[in-house]
Amino acid sequence: MGLSAVAPIERLADALSEAAGRIAAVLAVAVVAVVFGLVLARYGFGAGSVAAQEAVLWLHASIFLLGLSYAFKHDAHVRVDVFSQRWSARTRAWVEFGAGLALLLPFCVFMVIISWDYVAASWAADEGSRDPGGLPGWYLLKSLMPLSAALLALQGLAQTLRALRRALAGGAA
Repeated sequence: MGLSAVAPIERLADALSEAAGRIAAVLAVAVVAVVFGLVLARYGFGAGSVAAQEAVLWLHASIFLLGLSYAFKHDAHVRVDVFSQRWSARTRAWVEFGAGLALLLPFCVFMVIISWDYVAASWAADEGSRDPGGLPGWYLLKSLMPLSAALLALQGLAQTLRALRRALAGGAA
């Protein structure tokens, strides 16, 4: 299987990351609206809501978990360029390939494995908020952990394959 045969994997990863990024963007607007409503209710009417406060937590966590693969796709993640700025494009591509293969992908697999039982236990217990008036269905939010790691792994695979293609092409591609 040549590197051109993995193009469908790259397109799928890109499409899923874009979709997750769009969902995160909508959730960012929602979190601002909910926080605005909470502040207005608290200081304007002396009212509060545990469920609304938990909704802010849910939205905030969802934004980050869904935004991981999107940020990685768009190279918006934190990168330390102290060494790599002096490297050739080909060397950078080889390092990106090696780091993806040796660090990112195993980390994502580890995250899926380590969170699986945690999420399954939450589903089995039909876990809800511990606070009176809180949100039910915490297992839904917890399910974003392995999903996020899987999306990041898929995007990481696509980026790692692209790095390999650039490395084999001498840095260009």
